Amino acid sequence: MAVAVVLLTTALVLVIALLAAAGAGKLARTDGATYPAALTLAAMAFATVITLAATVTAALAALSI
Repeated sequence: MAVAVVLLTTALVLVIALLAAAGAGKLARTDGATYPAALTLAAMAFATVITLAATVTAALAALSI
């Protein structure tokens, strides 16, 4: 059961990160950014969501001890 929860949570975080990256890239292109600049912004948004998820996980793990 716990493995299934971890896998579903991981999949959800990845989907949210991909959606955030796609949104950031689309907004950058709409604002007139070049493709490399939009790709860079999308990658930064993806990395930010993953980092935020890791930070929240570490904080929750520290609280539960």
